[in-house]
Amino acid sequence: MPADTDTTTDESSTDQSDRRAVVLASGGMDSATAAYEAKSRGYDLYLLHTSYGQNTEDREYECARQLAAEVDAADFLHIETGHLKKIGASSLTDDEMAVEDADPDAEDDEIPDTYVPFRNANLLSMAVSYAEANDCDAVFIGAHSEDFAGYPDCRPAFFEAFENVVDVGTKPETDISIEAPFVEWSKTDIARRGVDLDVPYEHTWSCYRANEPACGTCDSCAFRLEAFQNVGVRDPIEYAERPEYAD
Repeated sequence: MPADTDTTTDESSTDQSDRRAVVLASGGMDSATAAYEAKSRGYDLYLLHTSYGQNTEDREYECARQLAAEVDAADFLHIETGHLKKIGASSLTDDEMAVEDADPDAEDDEIPDTYVPFRNANLLSMAVSYAEANDCDAVFIGAHSEDFAGYPDCRPAFFEAFENVVDVGTKPETDISIEAPFVEWSKTDIARRGVDLDVPYEHTWSCYRANEPACGTCDSCAFRLEAFQNVGVRDPIEYAERPEYAD
């Protein structure tokens, strides 16, 4: 597993007492692992989940709410927004666009049709507002290297730039870091760390298509199943189609 890299400073040598963090909790395995990572660093957690018209928003909300209970979150905030669905241009939000199956031959830097235009800037803006209102020190997001290959708002440069925006756009006494602890990690690295942290992956959801069972063939399902297979653990959620290697 690569060294733990954040977009800001190493937290290991700092005093973690009485520190608070907002975690963007999508309901998926990456954000759940990020929540457990933040908790392991001594933060009191404030979880923010946003329903923005994505295909599986109901199941994602259930998983995020369960995660808040599992980590004994100080607060759980659910925000419903419709603007990203109205904007469209993503197969996650546009009913006229079908979610495609995973394509092993796709170029690494190709922007997939599941990209929601500038989504993470929208979500991080809400998270920073929530963090500033609750005197939080950090905002955690579960983005990783296999995301930033195709999603421009999951790249280290984006998080660094956004942290500069936070510094300029908040009160002078506010000091909120943007923490992307897995930004240089693979999905397999995240799964391995999550297993070590006892993340309840049975209460997470990654499928882009269905609330239940997971399809097993979209990009998100494929990456997830491969990660569990690589760490030698069976993915605990139900799939409509599970590859033989993942049984």
